[in-house]
Amino acid sequence: MPIRIQNDLPAKAILEQENIFVMDEKRAVSQDIRPLQILILNLMPLKEDTELQLLRALSNTPLQVDCTFLMTSSHEATHTSKSHISNFYVFFDEVKHRHFDGLIITGAPVENLSYEEVSYWEELCGIMEWSKTHVTSTFHICWGAQAGLYYHYGIQKYPRKEKLSGVYCHKVLHHSVPLVRSMDDYMECPHSRWTEVRREDIVKHPELTILAESDEAGVLLLMDETGRQIFVQGHPEYDRMTLDSEYRRDKARGMEPKIPLHYYENDDPSGRPLLSWRNMANTLYTNWLNYYVYQVTPYLLEEGEKP
Repeated sequence: MPIRIQNDLPAKAILEQENIFVMDEKRAVSQDIRPLQILILNLMPLKEDTELQLLRALSNTPLQVDCTFLMTSSHEATHTSKSHISNFYVFFDEVKHRHFDGLIITGAPVENLSYEEVSYWEELCGIMEWSKTHVTSTFHICWGAQAGLYYHYGIQKYPRKEKLSGVYCHKVLHHSVPLVRSMDDYMECPHSRWTEVRREDIVKHPELTILAESDEAGVLLLMDETGRQIFVQGHPEYDRMTLDSEYRRDKARGMEPKIPLHYYENDDPSGRPLLSWRNMANTLYTNWLNYYVYQVTPYLLEEGEKP
């Protein structure tokens, strides 16, 4: 089944070139199907790149998905054109009266600040509180996962001595949990972060289950007992070249970044990066949409005020 997007979204042409089945609004309204309503809070500076990455990930499912892009009103985007924001994004006040099947909260390059120092923290807290009664399941990514764990459970993040950058192998735990159903014993996933949440803090909360972790990268994937809150500290949505772009950007800024680990063949950044996590990412997003959104969300969203 296709992913439904706005008629003029720039990502549409790229997805179609990649033979990904997308459906514009004109065609979608002619179908007697209730698509899943997914709200994406895009906190990343390069919003169009993140849009494309997430739409790719959400497209590999038999379910029809209708995506709405959300941004904060308390922070002005400076790396994305105002026309793009105006055409393809909504603010929270415009959608807070609605219910959604799923919510994705992306990462953000603010991890070296305390949460309370982030300009849109108060607004984000309001969105996360609203999600408890208006969203069936929320998928938090990287800093979004750390922020969600802090808001919902008071779990702190800690600075790392150096940036965690690369593609790391994680042991999958609890194969009986539907979120990791059909996963191999180990999964590879990109990480790109300066901070971390730690296992010893997570296990103090019996309502949380760790589903994948690594000796090198720490906890990757965890969820609450209901499946309404899912957290991933890595970036399963990243494209092949995303870590490469970040590495070259930081190098151009004179930051002397280390080469991302387990990413380039023979650790040679002059070569093409290896893509080893795409199947894992597709399975993860498909399992989330199927088992924690589609299977439990009410047909009439207004009936799901307290899922």
